[in-house]
Amino acid sequence: PSPICSTSVTSAKIQVNGVHLHYQQTGEGSHAVLLLPGMLGSGQTDFGPQLKSMNKQLFTIVAWDPRGYGQSIPPSRDFPPDFFERDAKDAVDLMQALKFKKFSLLGWSDGGITALIAAAKYPTLIHKLVVWGANASVTQEDVRIYNGIRDVSKWSEKVKKPLEEMYGHDYFAKTCKAWVDGICHFAEKSDGNICQQLLPDIKCPTFIIHGEKDPLVPQAHAEYIHKHIKGSR
Repeated sequence: PSPICSTSVTSAKIQVNGVHLHYQQTGEGSHAVLLLPGMLGSGQTDFGPQLKSMNKQLFTIVAWDPRGYGQSIPPSRDFPPDFFERDAKDAVDLMQALKFKKFSLLGWSDGGITALIAAAKYPTLIHKLVVWGANASVTQEDVRIYNGIRDVSKWSEKVKKPLEEMYGHDYFAKTCKAWVDGICHFAEKSDGNICQQLLPDIKCPTFIIHGEKDPLVPQAHAEYIHKHIKGSR
């Protein structure tokens, strides 16, 4: 293929589970990889550098916008108790609709949680797993941190600007509040569980990355995930 082909990024929508999911795709490698964005994120806002620079001979790279995020609107984003499971099913069904038989997951933050659930529930489909900034439960300390970002007017300009440009101020502000309410619901359970019970079901090679200065996710979460996924690094 010409150099132009090999580096171009396709942007498209495909119907999955009754919604039109937007995704970007690039590369022609035999190893298919799905990039899963974090809260309020999209393929473009969260994975611009990866779409541009990941090895396109080795990988076929897909970055998706979960329902209600990025360009996968409508529907508006909501946060029912099973929103992570819903995202996991959407993600896997998207890759199957795109005809990938087996693929790896790279997920950060909420996308990391979604990736953990997908790897546990669809073990025959997931090749490898990389997560960063993910958590399998919500503690009272987490609730305190999440409430600190409820009001988007307090966010730094750098983080806020691309999201305001993508969503408009009202949708961005409203969805952030709804996310905080949705994620804090998990803390109402005695163990704050999101997906702790699923971690032992993850059989694929798993790599866990954590930022020491992550302001939103304390490091104990990464250590818990590592301890409960057998053979993870």
